[in-house]
Amino acid sequence: MAANASNTATRHILQSSMWLTLRTCENISLKIADSLNYPLTLNSLKSSISTYNVGTLQEIQNLNIHDFGIYLELEPEDEEKAQLEQNIQMALQQGGIDLEDAIDIRQISNLKLANNVLKQRRRRKQAQEQKNQQANIQAQADAQASSAEKVAMSEVQKQEAISGSKVQYEQAVNQFEIQRMQIASQLKQQEMEFQHQFDMQLKGMEVEAMKTKESSIEDRKDKRSKMEATQQSELISQRQNDLLPKNFEDQNTSAVMPQV
Repeated sequence: MAANASNTATRHILQSSMWLTLRTCENISLKIADSLNYPLTLNSLKSSISTYNVGTLQEIQNLNIHDFGIYLELEPEDEEKAQLEQNIQMALQQGGIDLEDAIDIRQISNLKLANNVLKQRRRRKQAQEQKNQQANIQAQADAQASSAEKVAMSEVQKQEAISGSKVQYEQAVNQFEIQRMQIASQLKQQEMEFQHQFDMQLKGMEVEAMKTKESSIEDRKDKRSKMEATQQSELISQRQNDLLPKNFEDQNTSAVMPQV
């Protein structure tokens, strides 16, 4: 309470001192920029800080006072440092920052800048984690797609193997059917040849039987003709010699035996 009361009582003195210090710094920057615009002061600067450093200062000739970035901040108090450390510890526990980020933030004496760096590191860590998460999701998706592609390729190869087996089976069946038809055709041809030979032999036997029958008939005719001629001769001899009648049937039966 005493410290707060003291700060309240001396606040206007502190603010005035900071304002005067800030304005003094700005005026020094403007004086340096003005010195570069005049040859006399420019040569004095070259003699004092070297030509190289003067060349570096020439970059500020066209800058506005706001572009110099002159700001004045008080060093943080112990309570504010404790609050910053608490924020750092909470960010570490939650995984918002890494240990390296905490070390860098603790080395910043400007409390406002330290808090800004803490927020910036947390946002960068979150963005990196999101990027890593998206990369993991993409990797998982790629792995799943690759696995699905492998499964699909395996299924395609399986179907191709099944189709190839079916084609080979159909080819084997067709080849077997062709061989069966060829064998059946050969057997049919042999059967027809055997039937033809059998028919020819049967026809030859029939022709031979007909020839034998006709020959037998002709022989019988000749014998009958001879018998008739003999009987006629005997009849003539009987008439001429006035002989007794003969029984030609007994003679024929005893003399000639029929042939079958």
